[in-house]
Amino acid sequence: MSRLFEAVLFDRDGTLIVDVPYNGDPARVEPMPGARAALDRVRAAGLKVGVVTNQSGLARGLFTAEQLAAVNRKVEELLGPFDTWQICPHDGDAGCRCRKPAPGLVEAAAEELGVEAYRCVVVGDIGRDMTAALAAGAAGVLVPTPVTLPDEVAAASEVAGDLTAAVDRILRRQALAEPAPRPGKAGTVLVVRSDSAGDVLVTGPAIRAVAHGSDRVVMLCGPRGRAAAELLPGVDELIEWRLPWIDPSPEPVDPSRTEAMVRRIRETGADEAVVFTSFHQSALPLALVLRLAGIGRITAISEDYPGALLDVRHRVPEDLPEPERARSVAAAAGFDLPPGDDGALRINREAGRTGGNYVVVHPGASVEARACPPDLMRRIVTALSEAGHRVVVTGGPDERLLAKSVGDDAGPMGLAELAQLIAGAKCLVVGNTGPAHLAAAVGTPVVSLFAPTVPYGKWGPYRVPAVRLGRAGAACRDSRAVVCPVPGHPCLSTIEPAEVVEAVARLTRSQLSEVAA
Repeated sequence: MSRLFEAVLFDRDGTLIVDVPYNGDPARVEPMPGARAALDRVRAAGLKVGVVTNQSGLARGLFTAEQLAAVNRKVEELLGPFDTWQICPHDGDAGCRCRKPAPGLVEAAAEELGVEAYRCVVVGDIGRDMTAALAAGAAGVLVPTPVTLPDEVAAASEVAGDLTAAVDRILRRQALAEPAPRPGKAGTVLVVRSDSAGDVLVTGPAIRAVAHGSDRVVMLCGPRGRAAAELLPGVDELIEWRLPWIDPSPEPVDPSRTEAMVRRIRETGADEAVVFTSFHQSALPLALVLRLAGIGRITAISEDYPGALLDVRHRVPEDLPEPERARSVAAAAGFDLPPGDDGALRINREAGRTGGNYVVVHPGASVEARACPPDLMRRIVTALSEAGHRVVVTGGPDERLLAKSVGDDAGPMGLAELAQLIAGAKCLVVGNTGPAHLAAAVGTPVVSLFAPTVPYGKWGPYRVPAVRLGRAGAACRDSRAVVCPVPGHPCLSTIEPAEVVEAVARLTRSQLSEVAA
């Protein structure tokens, strides 16, 4: 079984133990409520545990190295052993890569534990814990305390009321990726994701799981997602159909087209189907079509009563990241990723990461409310150029004028060409749109200019180093608005170009140090 997570890394002060500022006295160490039980549950689940903590009091002379070590020994005496301790001893002016919100502590912990950073979860009580996790590509769970700022809570991908609830969430996510029993390997399986390119890309890990447990995979997709579907590993054949109950510009329901699709699905020889949907979509209309085509076993999420339309009716918490939501559907059908598959987004491509000397900026978005104002994007490109970066601007077929108006337009290109361009970049600056998921699929860090109309925890770049910018608590939060409902687009228009320059520096600093080494 391919596990979702391998390790959980905890902040120390305010998370595992009561925060006593600059404490050098072991006698003052007091565990947070439920800390020992929560840690023991993580250990019992087979996950490694570690501590990632800033301790600037050492640099400031407020306690000695011996006192720090004594406090940490007391923590282990009360809470049990940890597999790694990662400590930043510097103060805030040192400019080090280890001090949170930089990702260095998380990266060092993952390296010592022998796992990838993106298979770790960081649990902490303030925003810089979550920012460090995100910049390392790890998951994060915020456990707020009275010192946690409201903006930090709004920006967190996942929030839990206490350590017990945080561990509940982590273990729940882990359990949802575990496959249900199957009678054996499947024959031909039809998988369905009729959405845009980004939606198709985030379904990739689930489709790889189906491919591992079957002889052949046929994918049904819509025209907006076909180019992405063509890039997914594990897909043997594609069928394109604009589902009128899902497509945002649906054509009238045509009985003859539906009958033709029933015949086409029957021709595939599929005896099983796994239907992937977003939370606002219903799998039941398609399930009826699949039944008419003779599909014998159908798995999908459905809150509505499915009657005889589904064989495996899956229910899932709606706060999961979309790749994990899809993976849980495949798991409910009994499919698991192959050994060695880490569950990250992937595409078929010839070249790997090349560490190019340019930054890609993608100013457009598939939904207007998620795009930065063009004038701001022009200022961002100017600021990046003045900071010494070569900037390449990209855009989809209907974004050519926007791309040209913002900067050095890379010109028209297909999705596969865009993937190659992004794969060679130091990082991508982009809103919540398909290229962000394409960057995750090729391993390129993302500066995410993310409008909070949908939750970042569900739709942010998955398992790739990232920095989130924008006003997470803006009035448009969770509105699913297509057009910005707030005058002035404050969630994104308030981003300063200097923030983008700093974010690029944070994400590329390790790349530069590797080149220098």
